[in-house]
Amino acid sequence: MTVPVDIRGGIELPATIEHIELQTSDGLTLVGELATPVSRAPVATLVTLHPLPTAGGFMDSHILRKAANRLPALADLAVLRFNTRGTSSPRGTSEGDFGHGLTERADVAAAMAFVAERHLPSPWLVGWSFGTELALKYGLEHPIRGAILLSPPLHRTTNEELAAWAGNERQLVALIPEFDDYLRPDAARLRFACVPGMRLIAVEGGKHLWVGENLTRRVLSEIVDTVNPGALPLPTEWTAPRADLS
Repeated sequence: MTVPVDIRGGIELPATIEHIELQTSDGLTLVGELATPVSRAPVATLVTLHPLPTAGGFMDSHILRKAANRLPALADLAVLRFNTRGTSSPRGTSEGDFGHGLTERADVAAAMAFVAERHLPSPWLVGWSFGTELALKYGLEHPIRGAILLSPPLHRTTNEELAAWAGNERQLVALIPEFDDYLRPDAARLRFACVPGMRLIAVEGGKHLWVGENLTRRVLSEIVDTVNPGALPLPTEWTAPRADLS
């Protein structure tokens, strides 16, 4: 029996789920999860970097979890999520202590080493809040296609680190909420002026945490538009055997 259901909230569409561990160069084990399409190869890979762990951010922060729950089925994407050092989630706790965005450099490197080891295609960094700082500071050290920034506060990223993205072949896309707590569109245009080739998307009605299904769909659609635009528009219903849905 098949049944159409709305794609919203915590729905889990079919995907192959693997619990993984990442090994850092300074000897830590980080816990994570890889979600991939069922019975076919992914066309691109999202390496997600979660919000600030000291403010409740972790690999299950809702936009990242919904990306893993939906995008392998809807857009043929692999989605890698993991807890940075010292961060806990139901998946487990990563070893080490919060490094204020400094020692997490090794965490980003461990994730990218995993991507290379598994031959995952076309990797993109997708950072949210604190995760955008890691993407901006360390993304250019790795063979990525680009970085997608969700609610970047630009607290830890220096002007020099930001300017390093100018003229680079790797793409930079930033989703800036209209009512962000830290960096709103007008201020973001000034801060990102040193990267003339980047794409800044001002999201009307958006807030830092992207709460609500309309904003979730907007964020996921913008990610897919960047990484695999042929998969748009994302459907709002899924028809499948009832047993395939959670």
